[in-house]
Amino acid sequence: MRIAAAGLLMVMLAGPVFADDPAYRWNLADLYPDVAAWNADAGKLQAQLKDLEACRGHLADSRARFKSCLDLQSDAARRYYRLRIYSSQLLDEANDKASSQELDQRANNLGTAFGEAASSFAPEILAIGEQQIDGWLAQDQSLAIYRHPLADILRGKAHTLDAEGESIIATLSATSDAPQNTYGMLSSADLPWPTLKLDGQDVRLDQAAYTKYRSAADRDERKQVFDAFFGKWKEYENTFGATFYGMLKNSSAYAKVRHYPDSLAQALDGSAVPAAVYDTLIQQTEAHLPTLHRYFRLRARLLGIDELHYYDLYVPIVKSSQKYPIATGEQLMLDAVKPLGADYVAAMRKGVGSRWMDVYPRPHKTSGAHMAGNAYDVHPYLLINYNDDYESVSTIAHEWGHAMHTVLANKAQPFVTSDYPIFIAEIASTLNEALLLDHMLKIARSDDEKLFYLGSALENLRTTYFRQAMFATFEREVHARADRGEALTGEGLTQIYGDILRKYHGDTGDAHPPVRIDDIDAAEWMYIPHFYNPFYVYQYATSIAASSEFAQDILDHKPGARERYLNLLRAGGSDYPYELVKKAGVDLASPAPYDAIAARMDHIMDQIEAILARRDAGQH
Repeated sequence: MRIAAAGLLMVMLAGPVFADDPAYRWNLADLYPDVAAWNADAGKLQAQLKDLEACRGHLADSRARFKSCLDLQSDAARRYYRLRIYSSQLLDEANDKASSQELDQRANNLGTAFGEAASSFAPEILAIGEQQIDGWLAQDQSLAIYRHPLADILRGKAHTLDAEGESIIATLSATSDAPQNTYGMLSSADLPWPTLKLDGQDVRLDQAAYTKYRSAADRDERKQVFDAFFGKWKEYENTFGATFYGMLKNSSAYAKVRHYPDSLAQALDGSAVPAAVYDTLIQQTEAHLPTLHRYFRLRARLLGIDELHYYDLYVPIVKSSQKYPIATGEQLMLDAVKPLGADYVAAMRKGVGSRWMDVYPRPHKTSGAHMAGNAYDVHPYLLINYNDDYESVSTIAHEWGHAMHTVLANKAQPFVTSDYPIFIAEIASTLNEALLLDHMLKIARSDDEKLFYLGSALENLRTTYFRQAMFATFEREVHARADRGEALTGEGLTQIYGDILRKYHGDTGDAHPPVRIDDIDAAEWMYIPHFYNPFYVYQYATSIAASSEFAQDILDHKPGARERYLNLLRAGGSDYPYELVKKAGVDLASPAPYDAIAARMDHIMDQIEAILARRDAGQH
């Protein structure tokens, strides 16, 4: 692990100095030593796909044949995911490298071929039927690992086509990623980013720089950043509109072909999440908008701003020049997760010291942050764009929450039930953020530090709960319009997003709204890559509601709380996620967890106002 011994030197040196240092780059050789080794494994997968084709029409021949084909499918999937993780992470390192683009396309083609080869499995399993399969499960304990996946297939009978239909869908799936891939290439590799004079230097305002400079202390600079950054997206509104509409139509087409009433029903059914979860989230979030608006007015007061604008939402409400070099950030994270136990900390420490993470931003590196955990036999990989600020520390805590979820699930589960759905994944990440906040408040040495971290906590709740629920509202609206066959242009999408943005921020006609939304802010929808993964973002909001309860119970040392939580992570995908979370004590289809989130936000604001009251009293 990169220990904090680097100390002051690391504070003095900027992140880019280390951007190409191997110590701060992930080690893809853990997957394959080189592309030649990747090619050799790809050849093995292609051979397996021929064997999978031979299973077509023969799953019902015997219990032994059934099991051998399931084992083959599992092993081929395991190999494919490893191949795909390597190619996608190689591309993430540098989106502009043609060789990496080609390798990732080849991996995508292998995925399509795998889907085609295995496309007959679901229809044949449905034809065999529940009674026969239950009999085989009773006769052969080695089939037990497939119990939940088989039950899930049988559950989807009404939405599964015959073998020919499934084969056609698998073939067409090769084109379904085209809108997302086009978006990725344009936004990460080809968009001509503007250059601004910020903090006395010329800055190329790409996505990583926007994330850094949107919190600039100088208000005029913040406005310049928002105007220039979203202005650039606005220039490509027609292209992004066409790309996004293509994704929406894809989603509608697949929902129709699989006999779902709409795209939302199809998305939720994949993990058997009740529609009441989505509906309750949006209803309760909108009911609690006064709490969000209270925060905005408190933020304006602390910043000394008469009228808050959208570009004022990322600047810390208490200024801090403190730097958190990566070694410091890692140590803070490790200290924060101690309530999860020594074994959890030791496993995380091992990963931190083993080059699982690509740390710093570079030109043409994929922006943002993510964890890739599908290489079951290796380990997770984490993409970070670390800026030496507290937000970066929070980001690594978030992504390592995902990574540790993967580590625990892979250790406890066989491959076929190791992969967990996003509905649970974001609980692991946001819980680690909650533990980090608790730790930072405990070690804060002044009211200013406490205000900084409390302000950060409010921002986390705004962005992870209210903001994601706002995104979910936008997704529900635009997908519903596409499902109805309505046309949607880039300009139309901007209008829809702008209306929702204004509703959530209170700019609906009041002369003095909590936040003033400028027209250019509505271009933000084009910047959100998660919209290309339909109905994904709502799970951030539901997850932080659940994780807040789990974290509080763990910090309060409630009997069994830690083990119940860790068992939830170890469960992987062995049951439906809503049921797993409910069994662990949180019902996300009820108002209770969302009411608790709003109460938590009000409590944090109460603490801030108490500090301000003490200061005012001291001045008199």
